This record gives sequence, structure tokens and C-alpha cells, in this order.
Amino acid sequence: MMLVLAALLGGLGAASRFLVDTWVNKRNRLTIPLGTIVVNITACLLMGILTGWVTSHIGSDTVRLLLGSGFLGGYSTFSTASVEGVRLIKAHEPLRALQHTGGMLILSLAATLLGFVIG
Repeated sequence: MMLVLAALLGGLGAASRFLVDTWVNKRNRLTIPLGTIVVNITACLLMGILTGWVTSHIGSDTVRLLLGSGFLGGYSTFSTASVEGVRLIKAHEPLRALQHTGGMLILSLAATLLGFVIG
């Protein structure tokens, strides 16, 4: 049953990622793929909140597994972010690739820390 729930939540996370990424990119005026950045930063914030919460609540391993590995695993997309960084390099945009990849890494780590403190 856990596997089925994790798979369903993973699918819901992937669908949510698609909706957020599409919504952001339709409004994006920058030359970097902003939708992926927004998705990954919000995923890190939510994972930080979840991790902070489960560390102070006994018996929350099931919640952590289902929401963390299931929903947030389907929602986050660091592999897509890596591909976007490579595409920027191949398009002879190394500075934008560095801004995209490095900026997302720094902001994602900060969002995770903030989320952990909140949780």
C-alpha cells in the first residue's frame, strides 16, 4: 500500500511541477529558465519544512517517506535544471549557465535551511 501511495503522490508532484513550471515560464521575461528554479527552490523549502517537522515528531517516518520521496521527489527536478545548464553552455551562454546553476544551488540550500528552521 505504501508503494502505491508513494507512486500516486509522485505523480501528483510531477503534475504540480508541470503546472508551476508552465505558469512561471509563460510569464518569464528573463533569458534563463525560471520555472525550474522556482520549482526547485519551493521543493527545497517544503523539504526543509518537512524535515524540520519530522525531526521533532515521533512516528512520522511514514509521512516523511510519502511526502518527501513521493510528492516532493516527483515535484523537484534537479535533473532538468542540469540539462538546462548544459543547454545554456552549448548556446555559448556560460555566464547565464553559471547564474542559473549556481544561483539555484545557493537559493535552494538557503530555502532548505529556512524551511528546516520553520519546521
